[in-house]
Amino acid sequence: MEHIISTPTMKAPAERFTGAVYLNMIEAPTEPARLAAALVRFTPGARTNWHSHALGQVLYITDGVGLVGTRDGKVVRVSAGETLKCPAGEEHWHGATDTNLMAHMALVVGDGNGDGTTWLEPVTVDQYAAALTVLGD
Repeated sequence: MEHIISTPTMKAPAERFTGAVYLNMIEAPTEPARLAAALVRFTPGARTNWHSHALGQVLYITDGVGLVGTRDGKVVRVSAGETLKCPAGEEHWHGATDTNLMAHMALVVGDGNGDGTTWLEPVTVDQYAAALTVLGD
C-alpha cells in the first residue's frame, strides 16, 4: 500500500491549454500500470487544445459547469456529478464556460508509450464562442 498525502498543484502547460488551468497529477502511467489520472481545474474561459487519446478518456466533473466539443461541432454542457466518455481517437476539447469554473477528474489508459494523448492546435476564439452559442450561453 502507498499512502500519498498530497499531490502538488501545478499550472498546466500553456502549449496545451488556453487560459488559467491548474492540475494535480493523481497517477502517471508507469509500466506495467497504464492509468493516468489528474484533477484539472479550469477558470472561466479556460480550455484544452484540441487533442485525442489512443484508448479514449473518461471525464468525471467534480465542480462547476463546462463544455466538451468535438470536430463535428457537437458540444455537450457538463456539470458536477456527470461523466463523459470520449472515444478512442476522437479529436475533442474541454474546459469551463465563460462565466463558471469547471473541475474534472481526467482518466486515461496509456498505450504503452505514455498516456496516448496527441495534442493539437488551440481551440480558437471563434470555435469557443460558437460552442457557447450552441448552448445559449
